[in-house]
This record gives sequence, C-alpha cells and structure tokens, in this order.
Amino acid sequence: MIISIVNQKGGVGKTTTAVNLADQLARRKQKTLLIDLDPQGNTTSSFGIDKNEPEHTIYDTLINNLPVEDIIIEEARKNLDLIPSNIDLAGSEVELVSIVSRETILKNVLESIKDNYQIILIDCPPSLGLLTINALTSSNSIIIPIQAEYYALEGLSQLLGTVGMINEELNPDLYIMGVLVTMFDTRTQLAHQVSDEIQNFFGDLVFDTIIPRNVRLSEAPSFGIPIQEHDKWSKGARSYKALAREVIKRLDWEPKKLFE
Repeated sequence: MIISIVNQKGGVGKTTTAVNLADQLARRKQKTLLIDLDPQGNTTSSFGIDKNEPEHTIYDTLINNLPVEDIIIEEARKNLDLIPSNIDLAGSEVELVSIVSRETILKNVLESIKDNYQIILIDCPPSLGLLTINALTSSNSIIIPIQAEYYALEGLSQLLGTVGMINEELNPDLYIMGVLVTMFDTRTQLAHQVSDEIQNFFGDLVFDTIIPRNVRLSEAPSFGIPIQEHDKWSKGARSYKALAREVIKRLDWEPKKLFE
C-alpha cells in the first residue's frame, strides 16, 4: 500500500503526520518506507539525519536515474526505512518538465521495491506541482491533514480537483483513505466549529483520531526524534498511536470512490 500525505497548504501537519505515523506503523511491525518528497527535507531531519549528510537523495533517483536501492537509508528506525531529501529537490520541478512521462517517474522508480514493504508513506511538498502529481500517480490512497483553524477548507476544492484529475487520467485506483484533523485546540470554539465543518463535508472519511495542539509534539523535531521517543505519554504520542491503529484497519477497507 502506497499512501501520500497531501495538502497544498503549508503548516497543516503533513510532515509531523508522515514522521510519527511511519514510526508508529513500524512499531506495529508493519515494514514501512517513508519517502521525503519535500525539498525542505524536514522529514529527513526529523530522524536526526543532517539533510546535507546523505550522498544521494530522491533527487538523484528522479533526475539522474540513480537506482532507488542506492538511496534508501535502511533501519532509520526498526522496521522503518527512509528515502531522504534536501534542497537539491527544489529545482526538480523545472527539470522534470522536459522528461518524457514526467508524471509517472516516481511510480516507475517504486516498482522495483514496493513489494519489499507493507506500507510506503510519501510526505508531499506544500504545492500541487509535478512532485505532488508524481506522488499521487504512484499511490493507492491519500491522507489529507486539515488543521482545525480559520481558512482550513480554503483551497480544498483545488486539491480535490487535482486528485480527481489524477484519478481520471493517470491513476484510476487512487482513493482517499482518510481526512485527518490536526492542530486541534480543545479550548477554542473555532476548533470545534471547523472540525464539525470537516465532518459534514467528508463524513465517515474523517478519522476518529484528532491530532491536538501539543507542545511536546512541536518540540520533537528539534531533537531529531519522533514524538514516541520524546514523550511517549504525551497527547501527541497517544494520538499518533491511535491513528496508526486506524490506518491499519483502513488498509482492508473497500475504497470509497469520490470521483465517479
């Protein structure tokens, strides 16, 4: 199963979700590969890896045809492998334009390794450019993090339009696994109102798990570790444990087609 974590809005918790969901899935003995497809490389550094340290990154595979097996960092954590990224990837959008079948490069790259993993997670950049399109074309499903804040649903129609286009033109098997409410502040009425709006729009696609605003969760990346290693009793850690359980259950769901 290949799952993209996608929302073109920045600051909605994509990387936090990618890192901590991958870590929790691996702890549940799901052999997991996490792909950092964001030029910022924050997923890479969240595991204590200097973004400039890897000799090769996902850029070298997408643009220079380096075998994907040569860029995998094995056992970033037990049961968890990582494909790193850094700022080199920033120029790839322009370079990909001139490549034949540019929308399916990542899909072709993953063909040789996808059977080695039970779950592959892709942390997408905050845009709907060629990198994100490659991720969507490669994936079976997507998880959409939406923050419980003002303007949360802004731009969502554009995202769903892009997903629908990919579903129709490039990847007929793509579906939405779930919508994840993030940065939920229980103290504010606004957070509850936004959560209700999301629930009304997406119905049972919304995960039962809600990711709270949590200081410990925000601190963990600065130490280069997932939240489970930083504070396993925190609300953030417990939420991502619950999310991992839900994701594993949804692996067996009949896909819900929104794009007939």
